[in-house]
Amino acid sequence: MKILITGATGLVGERLLPRLLRAGHACRALVRAGKSVPESAQRIEGDLLQPDTLSEAVQGVDAVVHLAALFRTSDQDAIRRVNLDGTRHLIAAARRYAPTARLVMASTSTVYFNSSSGRPGREEDHVSPELAYPASKIAAEHELRASGLLHAILRLGFVYGEGDGHLESAAPLFKSMGWHPAQSLSMVHHRDVAAAVLLALQGDWDGRTLNIVDDAPTTVHAMSQAVGNPLPSSTDPVTQPWSGHADGSLARSLGFRASVRTLAQAVEEGLL
Repeated sequence: MKILITGATGLVGERLLPRLLRAGHACRALVRAGKSVPESAQRIEGDLLQPDTLSEAVQGVDAVVHLAALFRTSDQDAIRRVNLDGTRHLIAAARRYAPTARLVMASTSTVYFNSSSGRPGREEDHVSPELAYPASKIAAEHELRASGLLHAILRLGFVYGEGDGHLESAAPLFKSMGWHPAQSLSMVHHRDVAAAVLLALQGDWDGRTLNIVDDAPTTVHAMSQAVGNPLPSSTDPVTQPWSGHADGSLARSLGFRASVRTLAQAVEEGLL
């Protein structure tokens, strides 16, 4: 397939793009000035916030893997612009220049933060997150569903592994935000993000929103300890034990299997 990847130089894209190339796909990468990509990928310079730069990137592709996102910043307006307006611009370009292309969009399991459902979050749950990042992703999901394009939406757990630095940067944030060490999050390794994207590109998941997570939520204590920055201990109760949990059973029923099933496996096998 001829595939356009947005966010190709980001935390997920930098590890996904080589895998798509190894799988035999012809890949284009939409990048901003000064960013480089593997030689076997076609580099297209552009910006999701500049719609007139997207036509060359989109023309003639069979699929778009939309990874570009902004999340770890206090600039809430910037988060909304990149994650929502950028997605709108990409959808408009795809509808005009590649109307039969399939668009696979990375969303986030943080849409289930502070859930009051009393269980892990499911794809059919009504969610209305207050934080800017998950709120912008939910809005972008709505835009894609209404677009008329072939699409699949992947709500990824906490993505980690392969030297991406995500765990290392999260540990001090857990501390500064006063997270309870027994609070747990659904996670997914880069290897399994790629497996999910490859499945979505086949078309069997068209029209679906799927949680892509490993087999067991992991405590932030274990996440922080894995990178040598453990949280202070606590015997206080966890007030929202299901916050950050995503139910991955639907994706599993449709053929997805995490090969890195837990963070503990990743540590044992040197996959961090």
